[in-house]
Amino acid sequence: MKKAVVLLSGGLDSTTTMACAVNDGYEVIALSVVYGQRHVKEIESAKKVADYYHAKHIILDMDMSFLHSSALTSLDLDVPAHDSAEELVADIPVTYVPARNITMLSLAAGLCESEGGEAIYIGANSVDYSGYPDCRAEFFEAFQRVLQVGTKCGVEGQAVKIMTPILSMSKAEIVQLATKLGAPLQYTWSCYNGGEKACGHCDSCLLRLKGFKEAGLKDPIAYEESA
Repeated sequence: MKKAVVLLSGGLDSTTTMACAVNDGYEVIALSVVYGQRHVKEIESAKKVADYYHAKHIILDMDMSFLHSSALTSLDLDVPAHDSAEELVADIPVTYVPARNITMLSLAAGLCESEGGEAIYIGANSVDYSGYPDCRAEFFEAFQRVLQVGTKCGVEGQAVKIMTPILSMSKAEIVQLATKLGAPLQYTWSCYNGGEKACGHCDSCLLRLKGFKEAGLKDPIAYEESA
């Protein structure tokens, strides 16, 4: 059976992408990274999602907390809060983690080549997203070229393929696709904060809530009352 590595954070997008890989007929190896993020709730969610799909799950501990310019890896910076998705600005936000997707894709590529896999699935999105530069089509096109010239399987003409099935979808379309594929959204966590319930005011929560609202569906996770 053909194999694929799925970068699984435990959020809505990566879980939907996991469902896509399974639906495409791949034997999935889930890869999650503890990179010094503000909380590990998303890793707990990733474990539940991987278990749901009976997938091999590799969790790497790779501390990126020295990247002090990101609110996701530095507790000295506050995660921005808003009252609605309409307040989100086009500028790259302080939650951007420098070179995160470059690092994650490199790890996934090594794992995929080692396991004899054919593809890496990543839940990047360039429509309803926070403006991160490493979530755009031109980034993935460039990284695909890196894999073609910088890996053994690449120079032999069998480069690992980067799959971005939700890249051009709105959050509503992602929610609808996840629902259609039976993805376990009840296990997911998207909030940048690590409370008992999702805050409902960070960029990630607002985009998620917007997606469910526009899809006409109820989000199965709990939010703080203020949301």
